[in-house]
Amino acid sequence: MFKQSEKTKKDLNKKVGNDSTKKPIEVSSTTVNESNFSRDALPSSKSGNTIIGENISIEGNIRAEENLTIEGFMKGNVKIEKHNFSVGSKGRFEGEIRANNMIIGGLLSGKVNTTGKVEITKNADFYGTIKADSIAIEEGAFFKGEIELGREPHKKDDSAGKQMKETEHRGKQVSSIPSLEAVKEN
Repeated sequence: MFKQSEKTKKDLNKKVGNDSTKKPIEVSSTTVNESNFSRDALPSSKSGNTIIGENISIEGNIRAEENLTIEGFMKGNVKIEKHNFSVGSKGRFEGEIRANNMIIGGLLSGKVNTTGKVEITKNADFYGTIKADSIAIEEGAFFKGEIELGREPHKKDDSAGKQMKETEHRGKQVSSIPSLEAVKEN
């Protein structure tokens, strides 16, 4: 609909700095070694990984569709329920996290809710509550808080209960599960 004249394009390029004589910017990539976090690395997702570096501080909330690693400082909430979260050995996090799996290698203070596994490494300091399907705390880690494993409690099997009621305990008919005191008396 609108055509720019060649003169307008050249003027715009000069103002923006798009001069054909300038060299392009070179970009390099860095490989992150996760071996300092855990013996068993987190399962990778099909999407990318975001790293908040050592010299970065963030205050606020993050909602993402990829894995997230904190190597710097963050205060806020993170919601990446289908992805993995980790606090690196130099990382510090304060707040609430919802993630699939988690590795804590630095300091974390807050509330953790995962659908998978939480691993706390030997150099980690944790203060708060954890709700997860499974947890591993490496020897040497500091932990002060509460843990709730997400699976349902074992269901009572009525047939086993009836069987227990009808059995004898050390020669005596037992009508219910004996108390510890009753067992000691026999």
